[in-house]
Amino acid sequence: MLAHLQQATTLGLLLLAAGWASWWIHAGKPVWAGIGTMVIVFGYALVLALEFLVLRRIQRDDPAPPATALQLARAWWHEVLTAPQVFCWRQPFRSRAVPDWLPARESTGRRGVLLVHGFVCNRGLWNPWMRRLREHGTPYLAINLEPVFGSIDRYAETIEAAVQRLAAATGRPPLIVAHSMGGLAVRTWLVRYAADGRIDRIITVATPHAGTWLARFSFSLNGSEMRRDGRWLNVLRRQESPRRYARFTCFYSHCDNIVFPASTATLPGADNRHVPGSAHVDLLFQPEVFSEVLRVLEAEPASSMA
Repeated sequence: MLAHLQQATTLGLLLLAAGWASWWIHAGKPVWAGIGTMVIVFGYALVLALEFLVLRRIQRDDPAPPATALQLARAWWHEVLTAPQVFCWRQPFRSRAVPDWLPARESTGRRGVLLVHGFVCNRGLWNPWMRRLREHGTPYLAINLEPVFGSIDRYAETIEAAVQRLAAATGRPPLIVAHSMGGLAVRTWLVRYAADGRIDRIITVATPHAGTWLARFSFSLNGSEMRRDGRWLNVLRRQESPRRYARFTCFYSHCDNIVFPASTATLPGADNRHVPGSAHVDLLFQPEVFSEVLRVLEAEPASSMA
């Protein structure tokens, strides 16, 4: 569903830009044609800039290290480059380009990785990750969380089915890597299925564990569930044991333009790792994140499911 929605959005914007340019060129006003086309095609960069301005103001009292103006500017630029690759190409048109890979257990001897995307994303987000995992001989599954705008609670069943498949294929508890809202979906799955003994480690990247300031403007159910001090998050916390957080590694950044203040992407007792100068989507593709995944994969598993 999301792929079709983003296909329509991407193609619609391109048609609108072409129509605007044709109209004003025909009217003999090429300057207006150029200005309008640039605004239509690159207007998202202005929206991102607004997010970073709000981020800088809201984050003033956060315990995370403050971001400099230069760090924010660089993070904005990298997100300007990353966002269209994800939302206008990989997710709408290439979400099935890289298939899941579950080789026979005896052919790898390695545990698998479950990739869980975040809000308004699909498995196409992980295309570069899936190619690199295949190069390293690591089994993996990348799931789609649907309904796209439904409750986060509804994603637990999808995660459960994927964990079962990975466990059956590898004989080992999988490593879960989750981006943004996906980390909350994983926490919900742990609660619903009492699954602590069936998982090796969980790595979250830019997950609003304590909610995010921006969620107050969301009109979707899953978006509203990510509000700071909201009812949904408070219920989830009451169902969890703080000892569970020791299984988590949480990557976060003071330049995250979606999940802020920055410390909301951390968990008490977790291995919280700050990556300076990285925006929300771009953080997922920072070298230290994938390097940590490889390190965990190469370590001995905490338990065996064989």
